[in-house]
Amino acid sequence: MESIHPTPSETTPPINEPAEPIFSGKVQFSGKGGEFFGIWIVNILLSVITLGIYSAWAKVRTHRYFYGHTRIDGHSFDYLATPIQILKGRILAVIVFFIYTFSISFMPILGLFIALGFIFLMPWIINQGLRFNLRMTRHRNVRFAFKGSYGEAFVNFILLPIASIFTLYLLMPYVIKRIDSYIHSNISYGDKPLTVNLKGETYYLTALICFVVSSITMVVFMGILGLFGLNLLDVENAQNLENSPAMVMLPIFMMIAYVLMIAIVSAVWHAAIRNHIFDNSYFEGVATFKSELKPIPFAVLLLTNMLAIVFSLGLAYPWTKVRTSKMLADVTNVTIYPGALNLIDTAQEQQSSFAEEAANVFDIDLSLT
Repeated sequence: MESIHPTPSETTPPINEPAEPIFSGKVQFSGKGGEFFGIWIVNILLSVITLGIYSAWAKVRTHRYFYGHTRIDGHSFDYLATPIQILKGRILAVIVFFIYTFSISFMPILGLFIALGFIFLMPWIINQGLRFNLRMTRHRNVRFAFKGSYGEAFVNFILLPIASIFTLYLLMPYVIKRIDSYIHSNISYGDKPLTVNLKGETYYLTALICFVVSSITMVVFMGILGLFGLNLLDVENAQNLENSPAMVMLPIFMMIAYVLMIAIVSAVWHAAIRNHIFDNSYFEGVATFKSELKPIPFAVLLLTNMLAIVFSLGLAYPWTKVRTSKMLADVTNVTIYPGALNLIDTAQEQQSSFAEEAANVFDIDLSLT
Protein backbone atom coordinates (compact mmCIF):
# COMPACT_ATOMS: atom_id res chain seq x y z
CA MET A 1 0.00 0.00 0.00
CA GLU A 2 1.32 3.39 -0.95
CA SER A 3 0.06 6.44 0.91
CA ILE A 4 1.01 9.98 -0.01
CA HIS A 5 0.08 12.57 2.58
CA PRO A 6 -1.58 15.71 1.17
CA THR A 7 0.51 18.85 1.06
CA PRO A 8 -0.57 22.33 -0.02
CA SER A 9 -0.10 22.83 -3.74
CA GLU A 10 2.17 25.75 -4.70
CA THR A 11 1.17 25.76 -8.36
CA THR A 12 -2.12 25.10 -10.12
CA PRO A 13 -2.00 21.89 -12.21
CA PRO A 14 -2.60 22.34 -15.97
CA ILE A 15 -6.19 21.92 -17.19
CA ASN A 16 -7.12 18.31 -18.17
CA GLU A 17 -4.02 16.95 -16.43
CA PRO A 18 -5.02 14.65 -13.54
CA ALA A 19 -3.92 15.84 -10.12
CA GLU A 20 -1.45 13.84 -8.10
CA PRO A 21 -3.30 11.26 -5.98
CA ILE A 22 -3.19 11.57 -2.22
CA PHE A 23 -3.60 7.80 -1.85
CA SER A 24 -3.32 4.73 -4.02
CA GLY A 25 -3.63 1.21 -2.62
CA LYS A 26 -5.78 -1.75 -1.73
CA VAL A 27 -8.88 -1.75 0.42
CA GLN A 28 -8.00 -3.13 3.85
CA PHE A 29 -10.26 -5.57 5.70
CA SER A 30 -9.26 -6.51 9.26
CA GLY A 31 -12.25 -8.61 10.38
CA LYS A 32 -11.62 -12.02 11.95
CA GLY A 33 -13.80 -15.12 11.80
CA GLY A 34 -13.61 -15.73 15.56
CA GLU A 35 -14.67 -12.18 16.41
CA PHE A 36 -17.61 -12.21 14.04
CA PHE A 37 -18.67 -15.68 15.21
CA GLY A 38 -19.18 -14.23 18.71
CA ILE A 39 -21.33 -11.38 17.33
CA TRP A 40 -23.24 -13.71 15.02
CA ILE A 41 -24.10 -16.37 17.62
CA VAL A 42 -25.25 -13.76 20.16
CA ASN A 43 -27.37 -12.09 17.46
CA ILE A 44 -29.09 -15.40 16.67
CA LEU A 45 -29.72 -16.34 20.30
CA LEU A 46 -31.12 -12.93 21.27
CA SER A 47 -33.25 -12.76 18.10
CA VAL A 48 -34.80 -16.13 18.93
CA ILE A 49 -35.39 -15.25 22.59
CA THR A 50 -37.03 -11.91 21.68
CA LEU A 51 -39.12 -13.47 18.86
CA GLY A 52 -37.23 -11.52 16.21
CA ILE A 53 -37.33 -8.08 17.80
CA TYR A 54 -33.57 -8.09 18.44
CA SER A 55 -32.93 -8.78 14.75
CA ALA A 56 -32.93 -5.01 14.15
CA TRP A 57 -30.04 -4.61 16.63
CA ALA A 58 -28.38 -7.68 15.12
CA LYS A 59 -28.47 -6.12 11.67
CA VAL A 60 -26.88 -2.89 12.89
CA ARG A 61 -24.16 -4.77 14.86
CA THR A 62 -23.30 -6.89 11.82
CA HIS A 63 -23.13 -3.91 9.45
CA ARG A 64 -21.06 -1.85 11.89
CA TYR A 65 -18.60 -4.72 12.35
CA PHE A 66 -17.96 -5.11 8.61
CA TYR A 67 -18.02 -1.37 7.86
CA GLY A 68 -15.69 -0.64 10.79
CA HIS A 69 -13.16 -3.24 9.64
CA THR A 70 -13.10 -2.01 6.02
CA ARG A 71 -10.57 0.78 5.51
CA ILE A 72 -9.33 2.96 2.65
CA ASP A 73 -6.27 5.11 3.32
CA GLY A 74 -6.63 4.35 7.02
CA HIS A 75 -10.24 5.59 7.18
CA SER A 76 -12.96 3.05 7.97
CA PHE A 77 -16.57 3.16 6.77
CA ASP A 78 -19.42 4.05 9.15
CA TYR A 79 -22.90 2.52 9.24
CA LEU A 80 -25.22 5.22 10.59
CA ALA A 81 -28.61 3.49 10.83
CA THR A 82 -30.00 2.93 14.32
CA PRO A 83 -31.80 -0.22 15.54
CA ILE A 84 -35.00 1.78 16.16
CA GLN A 85 -35.07 2.91 12.51
CA ILE A 86 -34.66 -0.68 11.38
CA LEU A 87 -37.25 -1.96 13.85
CA LYS A 88 -39.91 0.59 12.83
CA GLY A 89 -39.45 -0.22 9.16
CA ARG A 90 -39.47 -3.95 9.86
CA ILE A 91 -42.72 -3.77 11.87
CA LEU A 92 -44.46 -1.81 9.10
CA ALA A 93 -43.17 -4.22 6.45
CA VAL A 94 -44.36 -7.26 8.43
CA ILE A 95 -47.82 -5.69 8.82
CA VAL A 96 -48.05 -5.19 5.04
CA PHE A 97 -46.86 -8.75 4.48
CA PHE A 98 -49.54 -10.19 6.81
CA ILE A 99 -52.26 -8.10 5.14
CA TYR A 100 -51.13 -9.51 1.78
CA THR A 101 -51.04 -13.10 3.14
CA PHE A 102 -54.49 -12.73 4.77
CA SER A 103 -55.95 -11.32 1.56
CA ILE A 104 -54.53 -14.15 -0.56
CA SER A 105 -55.92 -16.77 1.87
CA PHE A 106 -59.43 -15.40 2.49
CA MET A 107 -60.12 -12.82 -0.23
CA PRO A 108 -58.33 -14.03 -3.39
CA ILE A 109 -59.70 -11.23 -5.56
CA LEU A 110 -58.43 -8.58 -3.16
CA GLY A 111 -55.15 -10.49 -2.90
CA LEU A 112 -54.84 -10.42 -6.69
CA PHE A 113 -55.28 -6.64 -6.75
CA ILE A 114 -52.73 -6.27 -3.95
CA ALA A 115 -50.27 -8.45 -5.89
CA LEU A 116 -50.75 -6.31 -9.01
CA GLY A 117 -50.35 -3.19 -6.92
CA PHE A 118 -47.15 -4.61 -5.47
CA ILE A 119 -45.68 -4.85 -8.97
CA PHE A 120 -46.14 -1.10 -9.40
CA LEU A 121 -44.88 -0.51 -5.85
CA MET A 122 -41.71 -2.53 -6.42
CA PRO A 123 -39.68 0.25 -8.17
CA TRP A 124 -40.40 2.62 -5.29
CA ILE A 125 -39.37 -0.02 -2.75
CA ILE A 126 -36.11 -0.69 -4.61
CA ASN A 127 -35.30 3.02 -4.86
CA GLN A 128 -36.06 3.68 -1.22
CA GLY A 129 -34.06 0.65 -0.11
CA LEU A 130 -31.00 1.76 -2.10
CA ARG A 131 -31.45 5.34 -0.91
CA PHE A 132 -31.64 4.29 2.73
CA ASN A 133 -28.62 1.95 2.59
CA LEU A 134 -26.41 4.51 0.87
CA ARG A 135 -27.50 7.38 3.09
CA MET A 136 -26.56 5.29 6.10
CA THR A 137 -23.04 4.73 4.69
CA ARG A 138 -20.27 7.23 5.42
CA HIS A 139 -16.55 7.43 4.71
CA ARG A 140 -14.21 10.23 5.82
CA ASN A 141 -17.27 11.93 7.37
CA VAL A 142 -18.96 12.17 3.93
CA ARG A 143 -22.17 10.27 3.21
CA PHE A 144 -23.12 8.41 0.07
CA ALA A 145 -26.51 9.00 -1.58
CA PHE A 146 -28.82 7.58 -4.26
CA LYS A 147 -31.17 9.61 -6.49
CA GLY A 148 -32.85 7.11 -8.82
CA SER A 149 -36.29 7.91 -10.27
CA TYR A 150 -39.46 5.79 -10.21
CA GLY A 151 -39.82 5.80 -14.01
CA GLU A 152 -36.30 4.53 -14.67
CA ALA A 153 -36.62 1.88 -11.95
CA PHE A 154 -39.96 0.71 -13.42
CA VAL A 155 -38.41 0.29 -16.88
CA ASN A 156 -35.24 -1.43 -15.66
CA PHE A 157 -36.67 -3.70 -12.94
CA ILE A 158 -40.17 -4.47 -14.30
CA LEU A 159 -40.64 -3.81 -18.03
CA LEU A 160 -37.28 -4.99 -19.40
CA PRO A 161 -37.17 -8.29 -17.42
CA ILE A 162 -40.71 -9.07 -18.63
CA ALA A 163 -39.70 -8.18 -22.21
CA SER A 164 -36.71 -10.54 -21.98
CA ILE A 165 -39.11 -13.48 -21.55
CA PHE A 166 -40.43 -12.90 -25.08
CA THR A 167 -36.86 -13.02 -26.45
CA LEU A 168 -36.18 -16.39 -24.76
CA TYR A 169 -34.00 -14.45 -22.30
CA LEU A 170 -31.58 -13.38 -25.04
CA LEU A 171 -32.22 -9.83 -23.84
CA MET A 172 -31.27 -10.66 -20.23
CA PRO A 173 -27.54 -9.68 -20.37
CA TYR A 174 -28.61 -6.26 -21.71
CA VAL A 175 -31.25 -6.01 -18.95
CA ILE A 176 -28.66 -6.77 -16.26
CA LYS A 177 -26.32 -4.20 -17.78
CA ARG A 178 -29.16 -1.62 -17.67
CA ILE A 179 -29.87 -2.46 -14.02
CA ASP A 180 -26.18 -2.17 -13.05
CA SER A 181 -25.88 1.13 -14.93
CA TYR A 182 -29.03 2.48 -13.29
CA ILE A 183 -27.91 1.56 -9.77
CA HIS A 184 -24.32 2.77 -10.01
CA SER A 185 -24.87 5.91 -12.09
CA ASN A 186 -27.32 7.21 -9.47
CA ILE A 187 -24.83 6.90 -6.60
CA SER A 188 -23.09 10.00 -5.31
CA TYR A 189 -20.43 10.59 -2.67
CA GLY A 190 -21.17 13.88 -1.00
CA ASP A 191 -22.11 16.12 -3.93
CA LYS A 192 -19.99 14.20 -6.46
CA PRO A 193 -21.92 11.76 -8.75
CA LEU A 194 -20.43 8.41 -9.76
CA THR A 195 -19.67 8.28 -13.49
CA VAL A 196 -20.25 4.81 -14.99
CA ASN A 197 -19.55 3.62 -18.55
CA LEU A 198 -20.68 -0.02 -18.81
CA LYS A 199 -20.66 -1.93 -22.11
CA GLY A 200 -23.33 -4.39 -23.20
CA GLU A 201 -20.84 -6.53 -25.14
CA THR A 202 -19.00 -7.34 -21.88
CA TYR A 203 -22.23 -8.72 -20.38
CA TYR A 204 -23.01 -10.80 -23.51
CA LEU A 205 -19.43 -12.13 -23.71
CA THR A 206 -19.51 -13.06 -20.01
CA ALA A 207 -22.88 -14.79 -20.46
CA LEU A 208 -21.45 -16.75 -23.41
CA ILE A 209 -18.41 -17.79 -21.36
CA CYS A 210 -20.69 -18.92 -18.51
CA PHE A 211 -22.75 -20.98 -20.98
CA VAL A 212 -19.61 -22.64 -22.38
CA VAL A 213 -18.21 -23.30 -18.88
CA SER A 214 -21.46 -24.86 -17.67
CA SER A 215 -21.65 -27.01 -20.84
CA ILE A 216 -18.06 -28.22 -20.38
CA THR A 217 -18.77 -29.01 -16.72
CA MET A 218 -21.77 -31.15 -17.66
CA VAL A 219 -19.82 -32.94 -20.43
CA VAL A 220 -17.01 -33.74 -17.98
CA PHE A 221 -19.60 -34.96 -15.47
CA MET A 222 -21.24 -37.23 -18.06
CA GLY A 223 -17.78 -38.53 -19.00
CA ILE A 224 -17.00 -39.42 -15.39
CA LEU A 225 -20.34 -41.23 -15.09
CA GLY A 226 -19.49 -43.13 -18.26
CA LEU A 227 -16.29 -44.40 -16.61
CA PHE A 228 -18.51 -46.04 -13.97
CA GLY A 229 -20.79 -47.55 -16.60
CA LEU A 230 -23.53 -44.96 -16.17
CA ASN A 231 -24.59 -43.65 -19.55
CA LEU A 232 -27.70 -41.56 -18.89
CA LEU A 233 -28.16 -40.90 -22.61
CA ASP A 234 -28.61 -44.62 -23.22
CA VAL A 235 -32.16 -45.44 -22.09
CA GLU A 236 -31.63 -49.21 -22.20
CA ASN A 237 -28.44 -48.91 -20.15
CA ALA A 238 -30.21 -46.71 -17.59
CA GLN A 239 -33.09 -49.22 -17.26
CA ASN A 240 -30.66 -52.12 -16.72
CA LEU A 241 -28.90 -50.18 -13.95
CA GLU A 242 -32.12 -49.02 -12.31
CA ASN A 243 -31.58 -50.89 -9.04
CA SER A 244 -27.79 -51.01 -9.02
CA PRO A 245 -25.69 -49.34 -6.26
CA ALA A 246 -24.30 -46.95 -8.85
CA MET A 247 -27.82 -45.64 -9.60
CA VAL A 248 -28.42 -45.17 -5.88
CA MET A 249 -25.36 -42.91 -5.75
CA LEU A 250 -26.43 -41.02 -8.88
CA PRO A 251 -28.39 -38.25 -7.06
CA ILE A 252 -25.30 -37.55 -4.92
CA PHE A 253 -23.09 -37.35 -8.02
CA MET A 254 -25.60 -35.04 -9.70
CA MET A 255 -25.77 -32.79 -6.62
CA ILE A 256 -21.96 -32.55 -6.53
CA ALA A 257 -21.85 -31.70 -10.23
CA TYR A 258 -24.60 -29.09 -9.82
CA VAL A 259 -22.86 -27.41 -6.85
CA LEU A 260 -19.53 -27.43 -8.71
CA MET A 261 -21.11 -25.91 -11.81
CA ILE A 262 -22.92 -23.22 -9.79
CA ALA A 263 -19.69 -22.26 -8.00
CA ILE A 264 -17.70 -22.02 -11.24
CA VAL A 265 -20.34 -20.13 -13.23
CA SER A 266 -21.07 -17.76 -10.33
CA ALA A 267 -17.37 -17.03 -9.94
CA VAL A 268 -16.88 -16.38 -13.68
CA TRP A 269 -19.87 -14.03 -13.86
CA HIS A 270 -19.20 -12.22 -10.59
CA ALA A 271 -15.47 -11.72 -11.32
CA ALA A 272 -15.97 -10.44 -14.87
CA ILE A 273 -18.87 -8.09 -14.09
CA ARG A 274 -17.37 -6.82 -10.84
CA ASN A 275 -14.06 -6.02 -12.56
CA HIS A 276 -15.91 -4.31 -15.43
CA ILE A 277 -18.01 -2.15 -13.12
CA PHE A 278 -15.10 -1.10 -10.90
CA ASP A 279 -12.76 -0.43 -13.84
CA ASN A 280 -15.36 1.80 -15.55
CA SER A 281 -16.61 3.81 -12.58
CA TYR A 282 -15.12 6.90 -10.98
CA PHE A 283 -15.90 9.98 -8.95
CA GLU A 284 -14.39 12.73 -11.11
CA GLY A 285 -11.49 14.39 -9.33
CA VAL A 286 -12.20 12.33 -6.22
CA ALA A 287 -11.53 8.61 -6.72
CA THR A 288 -10.98 5.87 -9.29
CA PHE A 289 -11.26 2.10 -8.78
CA LYS A 290 -9.65 -1.09 -10.02
CA SER A 291 -10.83 -4.66 -9.38
CA GLU A 292 -8.65 -7.71 -10.13
CA LEU A 293 -10.89 -10.56 -8.98
CA LYS A 294 -9.78 -13.88 -10.57
CA PRO A 295 -12.51 -16.44 -11.37
CA ILE A 296 -10.62 -19.62 -10.36
CA PRO A 297 -9.56 -18.49 -6.84
CA PHE A 298 -13.03 -17.04 -6.34
CA ALA A 299 -14.65 -20.31 -7.48
CA VAL A 300 -12.48 -22.22 -4.99
CA LEU A 301 -13.54 -19.80 -2.26
CA LEU A 302 -17.25 -20.16 -3.10
CA LEU A 303 -17.00 -23.96 -3.26
CA THR A 304 -15.11 -24.30 0.02
CA ASN A 305 -17.54 -21.84 1.64
CA MET A 306 -20.48 -24.03 0.63
CA LEU A 307 -18.76 -27.21 1.85
CA ALA A 308 -17.80 -25.58 5.16
CA ILE A 309 -21.36 -24.40 5.79
CA VAL A 310 -22.87 -27.79 4.93
CA PHE A 311 -20.45 -29.90 6.99
CA SER A 312 -20.54 -27.51 9.98
CA LEU A 313 -24.36 -27.35 9.91
CA GLY A 314 -24.16 -23.60 9.32
CA LEU A 315 -21.71 -22.76 12.12
CA ALA A 316 -18.99 -21.86 9.61
CA TYR A 317 -21.10 -19.04 8.13
CA PRO A 318 -19.24 -16.23 10.00
CA TRP A 319 -15.87 -17.62 8.83
CA THR A 320 -17.07 -17.79 5.19
CA LYS A 321 -18.45 -14.24 5.32
CA VAL A 322 -15.19 -12.82 6.72
CA ARG A 323 -12.92 -14.65 4.26
CA THR A 324 -15.12 -13.55 1.34
CA SER A 325 -14.93 -9.92 2.46
CA LYS A 326 -11.16 -10.22 2.85
CA MET A 327 -10.70 -11.62 -0.66
CA LEU A 328 -12.87 -8.90 -2.23
CA ALA A 329 -10.94 -6.22 -0.35
CA ASP A 330 -7.57 -7.69 -1.39
CA VAL A 331 -8.44 -7.46 -5.09
CA THR A 332 -9.82 -3.90 -4.94
CA ASN A 333 -7.58 -0.90 -5.50
CA VAL A 334 -8.66 2.68 -4.89
CA THR A 335 -6.92 5.89 -5.93
CA ILE A 336 -8.00 9.06 -4.11
CA TYR A 337 -7.39 12.55 -5.51
CA PRO A 338 -7.30 15.94 -3.74
CA GLY A 339 -10.95 16.59 -4.68
CA ALA A 340 -11.94 14.18 -1.91
CA LEU A 341 -10.79 16.76 0.65
CA ASN A 342 -13.31 19.34 -0.57
CA LEU A 343 -16.45 17.23 -0.72
CA ILE A 344 -19.63 18.55 0.80
CA ASP A 345 -21.86 16.19 2.72
CA THR A 346 -25.23 16.76 1.06
CA ALA A 347 -26.98 13.91 2.81
CA GLN A 348 -30.46 14.79 4.00
CA GLU A 349 -31.86 14.02 7.43
CA GLN A 350 -32.60 10.42 8.26
CA GLN A 351 -35.59 8.77 6.63
CA SER A 352 -37.70 5.69 7.30
CA SER A 353 -36.21 2.27 6.52
CA PHE A 354 -39.69 0.90 5.78
CA ALA A 355 -39.06 0.34 2.07
CA GLU A 356 -35.82 -1.55 2.65
CA GLU A 357 -37.41 -3.78 5.27
CA ALA A 358 -40.43 -4.39 3.04
CA ALA A 359 -38.01 -5.54 0.35
CA ASN A 360 -36.38 -7.96 2.81
CA VAL A 361 -39.75 -9.41 3.88
CA PHE A 362 -40.67 -10.07 0.25
CA ASP A 363 -37.22 -11.63 -0.34
CA ILE A 364 -35.70 -9.04 -2.66
CA ASP A 365 -31.93 -8.85 -2.89
CA LEU A 366 -30.69 -5.27 -3.19
CA SER A 367 -26.92 -6.01 -3.26
CA LEU A 368 -24.82 -3.47 -5.30
CA THR A 369 -22.02 -5.82 -6.46
